[in-house]
Amino acid sequence: MNQAITDPSSAPEGGLPPMAHVPALWIFLGLVGGLALGLALAFAAPAALPPILAVAGPVGDLWLRALRATIMPLVVALLFTGVVQTVAAARAGAMARRALAWFMVVLVGGSAMAGLFTPTLLALVPIPQGAGAALRANVGAAAAGTATTMPAFGDFITSMVPVNVFTSAAADAVLPVILFTGVFAMAATRLRSAQRQSLTVFFEGIAGAMLVVIGWVLWCGPVGVFALSLVVAAKSGTAAIGALAHYVMIVALTGTVVFLAAYPLAVLGGRLPLIRFARAMLPAQALALSTQSSLASLPAMLNACRTLGLRDATSELVLPLAVALFRGTGPAMNFAVAIYVAHWFGVPVDGWHMLAGFAVASVMSFGAVSLPGTISFVTSIGPIALAMGVPVEPLALLVAVEMLPDLMRTLGNVTMDVAVTAAVAAHED
Repeated sequence: MNQAITDPSSAPEGGLPPMAHVPALWIFLGLVGGLALGLALAFAAPAALPPILAVAGPVGDLWLRALRATIMPLVVALLFTGVVQTVAAARAGAMARRALAWFMVVLVGGSAMAGLFTPTLLALVPIPQGAGAALRANVGAAAAGTATTMPAFGDFITSMVPVNVFTSAAADAVLPVILFTGVFAMAATRLRSAQRQSLTVFFEGIAGAMLVVIGWVLWCGPVGVFALSLVVAAKSGTAAIGALAHYVMIVALTGTVVFLAAYPLAVLGGRLPLIRFARAMLPAQALALSTQSSLASLPAMLNACRTLGLRDATSELVLPLAVALFRGTGPAMNFAVAIYVAHWFGVPVDGWHMLAGFAVASVMSFGAVSLPGTISFVTSIGPIALAMGVPVEPLALLVAVEMLPDLMRTLGNVTMDVAVTAAVAAHED
């Protein structure tokens, strides 16, 4: 759902500015180029590495720091606007409330599945031998091996309520910040219209400005990723390529489970024949794979609903709402990324931190509304990693290969959107 860069001042009143066209392909090419050059230098001209790494290391670290600096303010602003939009949608009528209920069932269920499925999959198909250790030594090395401690239940509950939300934000204590933001947003929906609108415009302004900043940072992504991957390849060799391929496979398989779950949801919840649903979805799925955009696939999804005999009134309400607020594969695949990084860096994640990751993954999908994949990757997964005590530095490298698992994200989202629409339609009065 990338859009061309336009003047942010031309954005419509009360909305986010037009999103920058984040060059995902160029970021991926930066990764490939950095890996290729790093490997070539390591094998053919090792004497030339020290001066090159002396420049590439600081450049990659500078880009990584700029990327991380945007996470917390952007998450707060987007979560506030996401909660306000969700509450407004719930007030639209019974059908909208049923749709939101189905959204939450899928999002929470996806997070729970990832929390069980991804560690099991990693146990069955572990990170290639030596690759994890090699990458830990060269990506965010200071964070590698960071251990989390098992707090008592009372301490965990107490830590969720911040004494000073700004101190919590400064300390990257994301769970209390998210809880406070959610409660604050819910309270804002109870204010008079003028006051509520003022707060909404304020947070939309913060979100818009931060999105412009992160757009600038990601436009430098090809250079930043090139520098990071060059350093990694020069020091870890071909292990880097094996680890990244393994990561893509694990995360894509987690998303595949959500994609496949859409079919029994359409059959059991939507009361549709399996073959009929599968055939009706093929044109929309083909468009999803070619565009990697749920928004661009909306007309094809509407046609699929007509083919399935669903009422236009239902599909024309639920599908736009789903495209705006619902990311069926988001929580599962985002949680899977954080779990993967924990395994990659050897960070032992205890039960309470897994619970924190589950909670954040379940709600952050509502903060990723209508964002390009590279931006939502950072803003959705960063908070999950911080809540789990997992380093966020690897995200700067993983964002370069996001265009590959993003195929499964879009395919699963489009299929699940139609399945949920069928489920809502099946329970109409």
